[in-house]
Amino acid sequence: MEQITQNPLLLTANESKIRGHQRIPSGSQEFLEVTKKDAENRLKLELDRLLDKAPEYERPKFKKEFDGFQRLFDRFLRETGPSIVWNKIEKLPPGSVRDYGTLTTPSADVIHEMLSKLIVVKLNGGLGTSMGCHGPKSVIPVRNDFTFLDLTVQQIEHLNKKYKVNVPLVLMNSFNTDEDTQKIIRKYQGLQIEIYTFQQSGYPRVNKDTLLPIAKSIKVQEDIEAWYPPGHGDFYESLRNSGLLKKFIEQGREYCFISNIDNLGATVDVNILNLLLNSSPDSRPEFLMEITDKTKADVKGGTLIQYENKLRLLEIAQVPKDHVDEFKSIKTFKFFNTNNLWIKLDAIERVLSEGSLVMEVIVNPKVLDNNIPVIQLETAVGAAMKCFERGLGINVPRSRFLPVKKTSDLMLVMSNLYALNHGSLEMSPQRMFPTTPLVKLGDNHFAKVKDFLARFATIPDMIELDHLTVSGDVTFGKNVSLKGTVIIIANHGDRIDIPAGANLENKIVSGNLRILDH
Repeated sequence: MEQITQNPLLLTANESKIRGHQRIPSGSQEFLEVTKKDAENRLKLELDRLLDKAPEYERPKFKKEFDGFQRLFDRFLRETGPSIVWNKIEKLPPGSVRDYGTLTTPSADVIHEMLSKLIVVKLNGGLGTSMGCHGPKSVIPVRNDFTFLDLTVQQIEHLNKKYKVNVPLVLMNSFNTDEDTQKIIRKYQGLQIEIYTFQQSGYPRVNKDTLLPIAKSIKVQEDIEAWYPPGHGDFYESLRNSGLLKKFIEQGREYCFISNIDNLGATVDVNILNLLLNSSPDSRPEFLMEITDKTKADVKGGTLIQYENKLRLLEIAQVPKDHVDEFKSIKTFKFFNTNNLWIKLDAIERVLSEGSLVMEVIVNPKVLDNNIPVIQLETAVGAAMKCFERGLGINVPRSRFLPVKKTSDLMLVMSNLYALNHGSLEMSPQRMFPTTPLVKLGDNHFAKVKDFLARFATIPDMIELDHLTVSGDVTFGKNVSLKGTVIIIANHGDRIDIPAGANLENKIVSGNLRILDH
């Protein structure tokens, strides 16, 4: 008996037996427990070794980030099995999702007062590599040569001028985007907008087999493959670590509106802000998630569920395999998460101080250029919803979800479907229905922005388009009009040139069509 009390691992097992009335772990469980403890200790030694290489003035920053990584790693080791039990999912209770149409628009003087309590945060950590661009994704031109960042700045500057307020724009950069972003934002210095930036954590990638960091140097830029930004769930701790959370709370700011910088529909909405601030201070929602009706194009998107008396985000990665079809069903789960979130700043401070901010660990496996298999441990910002009080979903129009992930999305936002108004894209009143057309462009010829732009003399008229599929070596002349369903397929070795002024309505074009100058 004395031996048991002297062995901390066996003591832990014994304690769990008393607390949970479980039997002492079997030999295999004990072995797993010892190996997990060993992995934790070895990781800590490696992180300490890296920390020793950091310059003195940078050590506190790295120490905070490594502590965050160690906590995530420990949870990765210890949390086994599904994060939810499927049959414990409850129906969304009445009042848990408000319809946007029921919100009221406040008067201008109320808006002025409310906006003084808001900050706008844009997630700006991603690169444009998937669209064939160098540097931050936010500097890709999307409309009239304006970039994502330009449009965001225009929106907020217009808000500040119109309501005589000072809503700050806060950019969460990653080590991939920070340096370039700092240079780019200098051009906005003469505008009526305060821009703040902070850098999210850089975590070490770990070898899939040894579970040890592959980093040899603490200098991230010199060993960039060994590091990664750990997803946007890192927002909460990084905002606090930067000192900005404290600063904004002291200024009297109450809410942050956070969204992806590539979602061109995510503009400040005064009706939603009014809903948040118009309730009594002790009943204000701490976390509001904008959701929208799911279509067949969104079946993999996260959804909102009620679970253990709390609203929470459910992602497809959390769904047991035999329930994936049910998760994708539009009838069972009607909404999906736009990742437009409104969160109370003092509540962020509270959950961080309490240590109650726990988000599901996302394990992202990768294979590096040198064929070393690694894993990245990440979290998602919306997964924190369950940690806050008085969570609320709001069913917003589809127009608030306009992400640009591919050149097919870029084609939509560059077209005459939208007009630009002070940095905001508004759908043309000539469009008879509010849904956007479904556009599919072949990866081989259209995936990169440069290749995509070279294939259009001008972006076609798409006002009456329902569905467009383009595959193969296809080019478009000036002033082409596309209506209904249009499918254009150039087979391998063939080329199709759609002539200037062509009007294609419910057409399938295939084979080889070249218009030659003479």
